[in-house]
Amino acid sequence: MSTTVSTAAQQAFKRIVVHNKLMDEPTADRLLAKEPDPEKIIQFFVQNKKIKPELGQQLLTLYHRQLEKQVEAEAEAALSAAAPTAPAHVAPDDLPLLELDTDDDEVAPAAPPQAAAPARTTVAPAAAPPEQAAKRETAPATARSDKPANRALYDPTIVKILEAARAVNASDVHVKSGEIPLVRVAGALRELDNYTRMDKEKIEAGLLTLVSDSHREKFLHTNDLDFCFDGGPGLGRFRTNYLRQHRGMDGIFRLISSEVPSFEQLKLPPMVKKFTEYKQGIVLITGPKGCGKTTTLAAMVDLINKNRPEHIITIEDPIEFVHPCKKGHVNQREVGAHTGAFANALRAALREAPDVIMVGEMRDLETTSLAITAAETGHLVFATLHTPDAIRTIDRVLDVFPPKEQGQIRSMVSESMRGIVSQLLLPSTDGKSQELAVEILVNTTAIGNLIREEKTFQLRGIMQTGKRLGMQLMDDSLLELARAGKINKEEAVAVSSEQARVKKELGL
Repeated sequence: MSTTVSTAAQQAFKRIVVHNKLMDEPTADRLLAKEPDPEKIIQFFVQNKKIKPELGQQLLTLYHRQLEKQVEAEAEAALSAAAPTAPAHVAPDDLPLLELDTDDDEVAPAAPPQAAAPARTTVAPAAAPPEQAAKRETAPATARSDKPANRALYDPTIVKILEAARAVNASDVHVKSGEIPLVRVAGALRELDNYTRMDKEKIEAGLLTLVSDSHREKFLHTNDLDFCFDGGPGLGRFRTNYLRQHRGMDGIFRLISSEVPSFEQLKLPPMVKKFTEYKQGIVLITGPKGCGKTTTLAAMVDLINKNRPEHIITIEDPIEFVHPCKKGHVNQREVGAHTGAFANALRAALREAPDVIMVGEMRDLETTSLAITAAETGHLVFATLHTPDAIRTIDRVLDVFPPKEQGQIRSMVSESMRGIVSQLLLPSTDGKSQELAVEILVNTTAIGNLIREEKTFQLRGIMQTGKRLGMQLMDDSLLELARAGKINKEEAVAVSSEQARVKKELGL
């Protein structure tokens, strides 16, 4: 940290504690002489039970916000033609009052209290109108693009946990209050080696160093936070969720590769690559959580970006893989940071001259309707759904619409649908990785007719006989993996649709 920033940090800390009458100026100066870093002072108070953890965190939040204002004010003053005669600072009225219990001489109040202390309350960093406060109480906070925390301020313990998760090729890491950190490797959760149970106060303080001040305030108000943490080149990106539960605060991190994997690395069938060659229509990538839908979408977008000079718009929540412009021109929009909702961004995209639109998830009627409309009007649309197979995907899309619109929507889907890719990740027999099982539907005249005539239950038979067109049933993919010894036969049977047939085919 530079000398200027260090001075600003100490001034911000001193102004807060003096203004709130936590201590007088000489006491604050003595503390800063012993320990120049205000964050370590606050952490010391919490760890030694001089102040309660939740109020220590509020003090830390206020300190970060005040420091940011202090640095900005000093920067503006330095650029001014008239040099300031005193250090730039924020007016005392901008600082809320705190009340912190203490029994140590080092943090004695500057003056004895004049009256009995009022009842303690949870102090928010800033007041909000009643209607805004009510909204925060009923909806989880979704943190979006914001000024990231300084890398130097990241808690080293949390950083080491994330680095260890990458080292063991984990897909997820769970940082849990009062527990040993967990990693998900090859689909199974296990404790991270060389770690013991972690103190909940240290976990909360550490996790909150990864977010900006505004994100920290959102979490303290709602106890939920959803965002993408970018730790930089040495650490990478993580799709992240913070929550508060009965033991304390937890952080769940989904690891995102720094580079988009290729089709060969993902072991995707050739037909999936062919779906990227269309000029218009809609392609759906489906499957349960954690089956690699986002990664497959990223690989498809990256392939188009490499090979075609086209305008690609992605609408995501949050942005995970970052696509630099290659042969194509890519605009990535994040719900909350760059647009209000998927539907808003889709509606705007129709006027932004895209060739390809990628929708992170079709969550509601309006988004689904706009995605189908975009495919009908000459765009190539990729989207995801949480459905297990192609037949139920089509039924889910159609069931979103009211009965009076069903006929028209069936006709639109039968014409605009290019294909459906349903995915499933299963543990490999060696327990060191996961194998991808895939179901593929390719829209043909026969399939289009069945969709229009409300006979989707007959699609399975056409898919079974359509292998030469690139179609494949999930059960057939499972059989292929089990016969090759890549997954356990019992696992294949457990997740299959026609268990009796799969058992017979595998000789069980």
